[in-house]
Amino acid sequence: MEAALTYRIRGSLEAVRTRVVEALQEEGFGILSEIPVSEVLKAKIGATMEPYLILGACNPHLAKEALEKNRQVGVLMPCNVVLRQVGEEVEILLQNPLAFFPLLPGLPEGAAQEALSRLQQAMSRLGA
Repeated sequence: MEAALTYRIRGSLEAVRTRVVEALQEEGFGILSEIPVSEVLKAKIGATMEPYLILGACNPHLAKEALEKNRQVGVLMPCNVVLRQVGEEVEILLQNPLAFFPLLPGLPEGAAQEALSRLQQAMSRLGA
């Protein structure tokens, strides 16, 4: 099972970021964190790379359900969404909840499946 689902959409990272965040919000996800990896690497060690951004997306209802079953699920949260500029397109990588949730006993597979379905719905809204 793939750890990430990959999509591509034309545009700049910042423009696609806005659309991705809106699509995720329509599926009940909020953004808990935002890590501009390329900027951090440049500032910390002088490394350069393509624009690369990690969004920490979380659906509070699904998170609550999973946490009630196993508090260790926090190590798998939030669902990471990676945006990476590749030429004139942005590659979008979605963490696949079904790939990780089996690592912890007692987690409801239904919550992982619902999270995955909602993430995929968000991408379909983008035409990705």
